[in-house]
Formats: sequence, C-alpha cells, structure tokens
Amino acid sequence: MRDFRRRRAESRRDGRPTGLSLMPWLLMGLGAMSNLLQGKVPHPWIGWLGILAFNTLYITVVIRAFVESARETLLTWLLLAGLVTLTFTLAIAYGEEWLLFFPLMGLAVGAVARGGRRLPLIAFALVAAVSVVTFWKDGWDSFGIVYGTFISTMVTAAILALSETVQELRATREELARTAVEKERLRFSRDLHDLLGHTLSVIVVKSEAARRLAPRDLDAALAQLADIESVGRQALTEIREAVTGYREGSLTTELDRARDALSSAGIEPVVRQSGPPLEPPTEALLSWVVRESATNAVRHSGATRCEIEVGGGPERVRLTVTDNGRGTGSGTPGSGLKGLRERVAAAGGTLESGPGPRGGFRVTAELPVEAAEPAGAA
Repeated sequence: MRDFRRRRAESRRDGRPTGLSLMPWLLMGLGAMSNLLQGKVPHPWIGWLGILAFNTLYITVVIRAFVESARETLLTWLLLAGLVTLTFTLAIAYGEEWLLFFPLMGLAVGAVARGGRRLPLIAFALVAAVSVVTFWKDGWDSFGIVYGTFISTMVTAAILALSETVQELRATREELARTAVEKERLRFSRDLHDLLGHTLSVIVVKSEAARRLAPRDLDAALAQLADIESVGRQALTEIREAVTGYREGSLTTELDRARDALSSAGIEPVVRQSGPPLEPPTEALLSWVVRESATNAVRHSGATRCEIEVGGGPERVRLTVTDNGRGTGSGTPGSGLKGLRERVAAAGGTLESGPGPRGGFRVTAELPVEAAEPAGAA
C-alpha cells in the first residue's frame, strides 16, 4: 500500500494523468439517482446499493489503472470484471438512465486495457454486448449509448497510451542528457589526466636538469628554464582546448614533444614514422597514446632507450612504444592506459600494454586510418 501511494504521488508530481481525471464522469450517474428519487424503480434500496457498489468499483479500478505496478495485477482485472458484471446487471434490471453507466464502464476498461494487443478484442466484445442490451431495453434510441461506450473505451485508451509514450520520451531525453553530462565529465577527466601527467613530468625533468646544470653551465640551465616556460604556456593552451572539447592532437608535434621529454630525462629517443597520411581523429588518438606512453617511460621506466614507431597500411595504422626499462612490475596498466584503451576500442581499434619481448615495457595501439571517434570523446 505504501508503494502504491508513493507511485501515485510521483505521477501527480510529474504531471502525468491520474485516476482523478476520470472522476468527474461519475456525474453521468445522476440520471439513475434521479430515477430512484422519483420512485420509478421498485425496491429503490437495491438501486442505491447498486450505485454505491458501482461508484466504489469504478473509483478503485480507475485509481489502480494509473499505477503501473497495480494495473496489470490479477486483482485489478477481477475488480474490472466485477464492474462490468454489475453494469450489465443494473442496465438489464432498470434500463433507461441506467444505461449511461455503460460509457462509464468503457472509461474504466480503456484505462486498464490500454496499450495491449487485447484491447481491440475486448472493445469489440464489450460494444457488441452493450448493443444487444441497449437495443433490447431502449431500441434504436440507444445508439448514442453504444457509440459513447465505444468512444469512451478507445479514446481513453489512446489518450492514456499517448501520455505514457510522451512520459517515456521525456524520461529518455532526461537520461540522454544525464549520459551526455557524464560522458563529457569522463572526457574532461581523461584529457586533464593525460595533459597534466605529461606536462608536469616534463616540467619536473627539466627543472632537475636546470638544477644540475646551473652550477657549471648557466646558459644551458637558462635554456631548460625557457623550455619549462614554453611547456607551461602550451599546457595552459591545451587545457583551455580540452575544456571546450576542440582539442585535436598533431601526431608529428606530439612525437617531437615526446622526443624532447625523453631526451631531457636522459632517455635516448628513437622515432620512426611511415605509412599513409592519417585522418585527424586517428592522429589525435595516436597523439594521446604517444603522450601517455612517453610520460610513463619518463616517470616509471628507469629506461635508457625508448623506441616509438608509427607505421601501417592503407586501412590500419599501428603505433608501438617500447622502452628497455624495468617495466611496471606487476604489468598492470595505470588509469591513463585504461582510459586510452577504452577510447581506442570505441574508435574501432585495440591497445595492448605489457612487458616487451626483450624486457622493458611496450604499448601497442592499432587503429583504422579513419577512426570512428573524434579526439577527446569518452
């Protein structure tokens, strides 16, 4: 019962129709009540009990019809069957104004049976039975009752089904908006990790080089400091571009930066590049791989040599970064490589990392020449 009330309250807050929207139609029963008050019905107390029972069943069925968890239950269908039986009983017993309960019954049937394949069959059987009873009790003058029953059943079902579809579309749109926000956050966090990890590593290495060079070669130390300033300015530019989502890396530029960072860390860089020209998305993804791999080599490998090779055919390109250092120990990639693996996979490629064939650590990325994902996408 608590869950039933909670779902009903949620429907009201969301602006969805509730059972209250069908309650004013109970005024159609005023004709039967007037009939009773005028003494046109024998044993009027039976009629009053019939109206009370009809209203009780109608209100219960309609309210349950607007709670998804309750609408399809056996209890709701049993209550609806009781309502239908009572409606036909009252119509057969009294006729005239009591026939107006048929359109009310149609509202309840449409509310419960909406959105299902069985609705046309139910509506057809219901209208056929109503036709028999109304023509028997009131002749051709009751055609409006038959038509009203059909319309109330089908239109109620159609409107409520349409309302549910609109609500589902709205919920889907909200979910897509939340997904887009989460995707953008993930993209930004990955870009920021890759950008700052590489940049800070270069700054640390160059700062150590400047400190070592300062006592004996001031000009060389100043050159290192100038490089630090240049790297810092470039990092600011790249962070701004990452925030706006328009950053597209140049592979040639990234290879030059990697060569410079490795040299500053005392690691001999060997860079080989061949193959056809690459599309910007592919080039940008490979730039991220070069940046992350070079950063890991500078920070963790303890290597003296790092080879970066780019090559491939007309359809796929392969990037391999291999160092002769001590590897990662456990062989488990860090968060940077994990994020890159997801991004490369989303672009239709693969990224593998682990111990090299002759020791050290190797990262291998393979991508289509035309990657399916733009740079920086999650």
